[in-house]
Amino acid sequence: MHTIFMVLLMVFLSSVSADEVFTENVSSADLDTLVSWMTGRFSSREQSLQDSSFFDIRLIMTRIWQERSDGYWLYVEQAVAGAQDRPYRQRIYHVTHIGGDIFESAVYTMDNPDSFTGAWEDASRFVSLTESLIHPRTGCEILLRKRDESFVGSTLSRLCGSDLHGASFATSEVSIQADRLISWDRGFDEEGVHIWGAEAGGYIFLKTEDFSFD
Repeated sequence: MHTIFMVLLMVFLSSVSADEVFTENVSSADLDTLVSWMTGRFSSREQSLQDSSFFDIRLIMTRIWQERSDGYWLYVEQAVAGAQDRPYRQRIYHVTHIGGDIFESAVYTMDNPDSFTGAWEDASRFVSLTESLIHPRTGCEILLRKRDESFVGSTLSRLCGSDLHGASFATSEVSIQADRLISWDRGFDEEGVHIWGAEAGGYIFLKTEDFSFD
């Protein structure tokens, strides 16, 4: 799997089409910008009011392990608006600049995620979270490029395995801007037939609160 990922990564690195102009001269400050745009509280309420096929979802991302120097680590919590004390997705993201104009957001699952529900409100609760309690979702890394005033990217090919609702693999497409995050997650069976996830497009999460970023 790792070899396949590296091959596809090399293809991705050289895949800028003639009509797709990406920002040049990416600096370390761009990684800071990306993470500052990712951290905070987000809501898809406005989209759900305009289109009933989308739910009102709340998304929270906050930094953890701030003493580390190997990129940025984020705790992620996602829940239906009416059940924010019962999130349906809790993850750890590791965001790094991997070279050129490419950034990576690696995804980790957590042991006993329920014990960290709401921990974004009290950073001291993450003291008990160690790297031995998280596990990489190999193949589910999102690769991002800076383009104009946004960072855009996706998972690669069919590498992100998923058995949710009988799916075989999942894909994620992401666009991150200063005031919003657009995320389109979908699951497919072995034949590539859509199984779960929004059909018309991604969820539009508007930022409702910035978290301090030092």
